[in-house]
Amino acid sequence: MQLKNPILGLCQQSTFMLSAAKVDQCPDDEGFEVAFAGRSNAGKSSALNTLTHASLARTSKTPGRTQLLNFFKLDDERRLVDLPGYGYAKVPIPLKQHWQRHLEAYLGSRESLKGLILMMDIRHPMTDFDLLMLDWAVASGMPMHILLTKADKLTYGAAKNTLLKVQSEIRKGWGDAVTIQLFSAPKRMGLEEAYTVLADWMELADKGSETAE
Repeated sequence: MQLKNPILGLCQQSTFMLSAAKVDQCPDDEGFEVAFAGRSNAGKSSALNTLTHASLARTSKTPGRTQLLNFFKLDDERRLVDLPGYGYAKVPIPLKQHWQRHLEAYLGSRESLKGLILMMDIRHPMTDFDLLMLDWAVASGMPMHILLTKADKLTYGAAKNTLLKVQSEIRKGWGDAVTIQLFSAPKRMGLEEAYTVLADWMELADKGSETAE
């Protein structure tokens, strides 16, 4: 039996830190940060809340409500970041432009950013926004892990087929650097795999022995 993943305890004790409209309002650029990105209706807030066992990220029936960079503290060195949701038609154009500008500034300048979790709705994967994020991550050498969310909306066979198809498309276009998995917040599907990625990026992967008494 594998030792318990040390990221679990940190996620369970995570707390809201601050919201930033601009990069200069972000916490000090040190330690380890993992950012969560996705289109407004990709289930980003639900995924974050399921991973942290808390209602940290606000879910809304109106997608696109996350208009700030929201930081959540795991410990003194480690944070999760909920990035603004993109692509929702009812968001005014100036606001979209503001998000774009500050998201690019954040992604391009944060030394503490160790990886990007990209949420894609399994029924509508590889949108224009997703392709932009893939291009950026690979070009900048930023580790990326994709959660194909809402996997419970399809049968397991259909979900698996979509996973293999998207995986193949990504390998052809962006190489092997990007990893991908199935995920469902309501069914708690794919949690272990996601935790393993987070622990690795936050350099907790080799500390499992320290948590076992």
